Amino acid sequence: MSRDDNVKVEGTVVKVHSGGMYQVETDDGRSIRTKLSGRMSRFRIKVLLGDRVTVALSPYDLTHGLIVYRGK
Repeated sequence: MSRDDNVKVEGTVVKVHSGGMYQVETDDGRSIRTKLSGRMSRFRIKVLLGDRVTVALSPYDLTHGLIVYRGK
C-alpha cells in the first residue's frame, strides 16, 4: 500500500501509553490508538499530551494509525 492511500485525520493526544503508543481523540470524536511513524522516531520528534497531530489511517482498519505530523 502506498503512502497516498492512507486516510489523514486531525486530532489531539489524550493519553500516552507505554511502548510508544498514544491515544488520539479526533475532531469528530473517535478514539484512535496510534504510534509514531518511522520518520518521526528517526528524527526524535517528541509528542506530548495535548499536542495536535495528524494521523494516517489505513482504509482497512480505522482504529489504528501512525502519527505523521505534530502541530504546534
